[in-house]
Amino acid sequence: MPVIPIVDRKDQKIIHLIRPEVQALKQYHVPPSRGLIKLDAMENPYSWPAYLRGEWLEEMQNVTLNRYPDPESTELKARLRQTFGIPAGMDLLLGNGSDELIQIINLSLRGRDSKVMVPEPSFSMYRMIAAYVGLPYVGVPLNPDFSLDLPAMLAAIEQHQPSVIYLASPNNPTGNLFADGDIEQILRASRGLVVVDEAYTAFSGSSFMNRLGEFSNLLVMRTLSKMGLAGLRLGYLVGPTNWLCEFDKLRLPYNINTLTQATAEFVLRFEDEFEEQIGQINRDRAWLAESIRRLKGTEVFPSDANFVLFRVGKGQADRIHIALQKKGVLIKNMNGVHELLQDCLRVTVGKPSENVAFLSALTSAL
Repeated sequence: MPVIPIVDRKDQKIIHLIRPEVQALKQYHVPPSRGLIKLDAMENPYSWPAYLRGEWLEEMQNVTLNRYPDPESTELKARLRQTFGIPAGMDLLLGNGSDELIQIINLSLRGRDSKVMVPEPSFSMYRMIAAYVGLPYVGVPLNPDFSLDLPAMLAAIEQHQPSVIYLASPNNPTGNLFADGDIEQILRASRGLVVVDEAYTAFSGSSFMNRLGEFSNLLVMRTLSKMGLAGLRLGYLVGPTNWLCEFDKLRLPYNINTLTQATAEFVLRFEDEFEEQIGQINRDRAWLAESIRRLKGTEVFPSDANFVLFRVGKGQADRIHIALQKKGVLIKNMNGVHELLQDCLRVTVGKPSENVAFLSALTSAL
């Protein structure tokens, strides 16, 4: 008697009910880092000074957790305006990290044929979130030096008429700023939105924030993660009220929890502490980049962020990445992520002792 295979009905339901593009996705992988020097995620390596932690804990005792958070994050928005010089007349939308803001923008776009355009390589979530919400994605390769290929971008804009273009400047994972003139031409050429993602602006000193209002399709997006508040998951979008009012309709109620609001509002009163840390990171970035550059067989790319992208010998990146982990150092392997990133590795700037440990491990791995 023939054996009749048992059909897993749960799997069949998944096949029939879940969108094919979702089934085709791979989950975003975060590698384990326990016991390792963690230099893979562009985090600020410095914790708060003891006096600040003490004052924060004292203030948190008065936070009410049995009530829902302020749905408008009123006090936090006021603090963000004061700290970061948000231009008068521009509105603010807060998100659970910049990821949620990207998702809200993409969800708001009209029609399933609305296209998302990004110069590549860039932040991986642009492509992933476009896929999540079922929008076509157009990637336009950067130049070999990771600058914008402006003729290619302008041609792609003309051909695809994207609903939104995301420009990360400084760019992740390459670290470089895009030329202001190139961004201006893209803004003028695009009939859709242009979102300048300034996640790393604290390390570059360059911003399009003061250009808001000059271009009707310009929005600026930032996060507090890179300046030392990654655990809060707080991003913010700045732009004209008419745009942000539409996006706000898609923001889930109470998306910024009470502890995040209270902590961010508190800690931004001590901006000088973070400015000091950022200055140290920038000095260490210069030292780290030059130290890697001196090693035989490496190519280091300029960075205006808190990380350094570098290339090693052909076919060596995977081996070196594994060797570093065996020596207790975790960095990001960019090899194979994009054709322009062949043989590339990315290291976050850590504390001086961590940078020395990484450099020692890299020297021996090469």
